[in-house]
Amino acid sequence: MAKDLIGVRLKAVRAGRGLSQDDLAQLFGFKDRQTVSAIETGTRRMTATELMLAVEKLGAPLEHFIDPFQLVGEGRFSWRQTGVRVDELEEYERDAGRWIAAYRALAPQVGRDLPLMRRALGLTRNSRFEDAMVAGERFVTEFNLGEVPATALIEVMERELGILVLMVDAQQGISGAACRLPELDTVIIQRREVEGRRNFGVAHELFHILTWDAMPPERSEEIRETGGNRAEQLANHFAAAVLMPASSLEQTGGWASLTGEDLIAQLNAVADKLRVTSSALRWRLASLGELKPAVASSLPEDALLNNGHKVVNGTTPALFSRRFVEVLALAIEAGYVSVRQMASLLGLAIDDMADLFATNGVAQPVDL
Repeated sequence: MAKDLIGVRLKAVRAGRGLSQDDLAQLFGFKDRQTVSAIETGTRRMTATELMLAVEKLGAPLEHFIDPFQLVGEGRFSWRQTGVRVDELEEYERDAGRWIAAYRALAPQVGRDLPLMRRALGLTRNSRFEDAMVAGERFVTEFNLGEVPATALIEVMERELGILVLMVDAQQGISGAACRLPELDTVIIQRREVEGRRNFGVAHELFHILTWDAMPPERSEEIRETGGNRAEQLANHFAAAVLMPASSLEQTGGWASLTGEDLIAQLNAVADKLRVTSSALRWRLASLGELKPAVASSLPEDALLNNGHKVVNGTTPALFSRRFVEVLALAIEAGYVSVRQMASLLGLAIDDMADLFATNGVAQPVDL
């Protein structure tokens, strides 16, 4: 697989150096830029001599071109974050890229083929918010997510859609991301956020995965409950409909007749049941016409914080995911990677690897 990626990575390095294809052709001693174009598009393979010349002339390490556990010029990310510097985001993106690249490289080798096809929603930037909500409701129905869709959403994404979902420890301010590769889609979620925000992030990033070709998201977006660009607003309406379908909310009913503490108490109770935040629930009710927008915006934030609980409820999910860790275990057993190599890739101590397998319910490799 590394050979197939060399052209893509050469293009990324060239662009990063601010060089044109003509510049590169002259640097390599090629007769014309068509040779460079052929290499970058994969119609011509680089020779070993040309590869070493690229290392020398472009000042990039060999691993930059051939290491299968890196993403170089391949993955496109869209991050949800607040107040994270560009250089910090880029550094974390490199780490995340290594995890995703490792899964992409190892999964087929251990019999876990990557998805053959990908699903898409028939929505564009011109779609109405109501269209996004209808799409969310249909998603719940078609994939039989039940009365509390949050409990089954990740399993459906991984099993039915082939989307890798990773729960990670990210620096403060990073909430999550969607990543698009030609052969793999990934959703990354900050696992230490409260459950309701995690679940909303999963559904929000799912929308971006399912509409990437029609409306590619920005590389970085500030986290907002309301507002934002058109794609972000559509994503929020879709996510709200997936996690809080009208059928589930109708079982409670009577929202318009509630006021004050009674309204807050019901919001918090229903949000707990649906595993969302009370704040997200109020805006979902407003979009359905169950609450007036003025009422929704007037509710005191401190009464909705943590769904009214003084202490945050719920547990922190295991690091990464069972599907991801299963592939690592199989690859270690088969000798494709070592425990030490994988620990380094994941940024873990070797002693932490046993806990990684245990918390994900995966049998430890013999070599551990």
